[in-house]
Amino acid sequence: MSRALRAFCRIALALGLALPAMAALPDAVAARLRAAKLPERALGAVVLPADGGPARLEHNADAAFNPASTLKLLTTLAALETLGPTFQWHTGFYADGPVEGDTLRGNLYLRGSGDPKLTYERVWLLLRELRNRGVRHVAGDLVLDRSYFVLPAEEAGAAPFDDQPERAYNVAPDALLMNFKALRFDMDSGGDDTAGANGTTGANGTTGANGAGGVTVRIEPPLAGVTASSRQRLVGGDCAAWSGGWARPSIEPMAGHGVAVTLQGSFPRHCRAGRYLGLFDAADFADRLVRALWLELGGSIAGATREAATPAGAVLLAETQSPPLGELIRDVNKLSNNTMARAIYLTLGAERQRAGLAGSAADSQAAAEQAAHDWLARRGLAFPELVIDNGAGLSRNARISPRHLAAVLAAGRAGAFAPEYAASLPIVGLDGTMRRRLADSPLAGMARIKTGTLDEVRAVAGYVRDAAGRDWLVVGILNHGRAGAGQPVLDALLEWAGSSTAP
Repeated sequence: MSRALRAFCRIALALGLALPAMAALPDAVAARLRAAKLPERALGAVVLPADGGPARLEHNADAAFNPASTLKLLTTLAALETLGPTFQWHTGFYADGPVEGDTLRGNLYLRGSGDPKLTYERVWLLLRELRNRGVRHVAGDLVLDRSYFVLPAEEAGAAPFDDQPERAYNVAPDALLMNFKALRFDMDSGGDDTAGANGTTGANGTTGANGAGGVTVRIEPPLAGVTASSRQRLVGGDCAAWSGGWARPSIEPMAGHGVAVTLQGSFPRHCRAGRYLGLFDAADFADRLVRALWLELGGSIAGATREAATPAGAVLLAETQSPPLGELIRDVNKLSNNTMARAIYLTLGAERQRAGLAGSAADSQAAAEQAAHDWLARRGLAFPELVIDNGAGLSRNARISPRHLAAVLAAGRAGAFAPEYAASLPIVGLDGTMRRRLADSPLAGMARIKTGTLDEVRAVAGYVRDAAGRDWLVVGILNHGRAGAGQPVLDALLEWAGSSTAP
C-alpha cells in the first residue's frame, strides 16, 4: 500500500469516514454466529492495525450500536485527557464556629466533591484526623454539603436501570457518596439445623445472642440506627448456589430514626455467603456512617443532620484526598464499575461549570456531555451517532459505531497518557472482567480488552497483540435478543485478531 493511501486511512479513521469493507467475516466468527443462531447483521466489528494502515476487518462498522460498558473507554479517556491523570477529589470537614477545648461551638460541615471511591476505611481515617485535631464533641448540627453535582430533576428521582434497585451496580453517583452506599450482609448458617430462629445484628455491627439456630447476619460497615436479622428458611443444597433462594429484604422504620432490615427467602444449611446491597440514599447513608464511626471514636454530635452549602468563611478541620484519576480508571475499566464511571463523567461536567465556560449547561450531566464533545473536538473527532447518556454504558439509549469506538482506542494509544489508559484495561486471562476468559488460549496476557454486558448486548473492545508482535485495535459488538449466547462469537473475533498477521 502506498504511503498516501495509508495516510488517507488514518485520516479517515480519525474523522469517522466510511471505508470499504476489507474482508468478509472470518470463518470461525461466522461459524459461531450460526451456532448461536445470530444473524450477521447483529454483529458490528472492526480490526485495525494500531500503527496505521488498511483495516483487516470491517463489518457493519458504521452502524450505531449499543456498546454497553465498552462506552467507559470514551468516558475514561476524555476524563484522563481533560482533567489529567493526577486529578484528585477532596472531601473535608469544615467548622463555622470555634473549637473550645474538645468541643466545636458550631456546626460541622461535610463537603463532598464527587469522590468516586470514598470507602469506609477512608471515612474512618478522615474522622480520625478530626479527632486528632482535638475535636470530640460537636455542639451544633452535622451539615452535609452535596452541592458539587447538580443533577437533573429526572435523574434525582430516576427509577433503577432494572428492577433491582438494591443491587450495587445500580448505585447512582453523588457528591457525597460513601462506600458506594453499600452494606455487606454476611450470612452464616453454620449452627444447628433448627429453622425459624434468626441471628440479629445491632447498630454497631455485632451479632446479638438468639439462643437457637438459623441464619446469623452481620452487617459491615456499621450504620447508626440500623439493625439486621434474617427470616430465611434453612434448606438443603449447594452453598455455591445460595443466591437462588435470595429474596428482597424487608426494610421497616423503627422508633428514634432506626431501621430494621430483615433478610428473606431461603438459605442452605452449613453455609456462609455475603452480598452487598444499597438500601439507603446517599445522604442517609453518609449521616448514619459518620455518626456510627464518630461514636466509635468517642465523639458526639448534639444537633440534627441537615443539608446546606458550606459557608465561604468556614474553616477546614480535616480532609481526605482520593487516589489520582490515573489510578481510579483501573477500577472503572478493569472491574467495569458503573458508579465510578458515572461519578467521573459528572465530574467532567461539574469542572466545566466551575471553570465558567460559556454555554455550560445548568446540570452536571448535560455539562458532562458538553465536556465530552469538547474533548472530541480537540481531538479532531466527530461522532454524529454518539449517545453517551450517563457515561457508564448502563443505558438502553447509549450508542456508538464500532469504527468510532476504534477511533477512541486509537486516540488513547497515541495520546500523552497512553500507558495509564492501556493499564486500565483488563488483561485477557489475568485480571478484571477478562480474568477467566480465554485464560487457556494463546491470547492470555497478550490483549487488553474492555467488556460490555447488558440484556441483548455483548461487546469487547481493546488492544490485541498478534503472533507476529503486531498490535491491533479490535472492536466487536453484538446487539440482538440472543446476544447472551454470543460470547463465543466475540472470543473467536479476538482469537482471530491475535493469530492473524498483516498481509
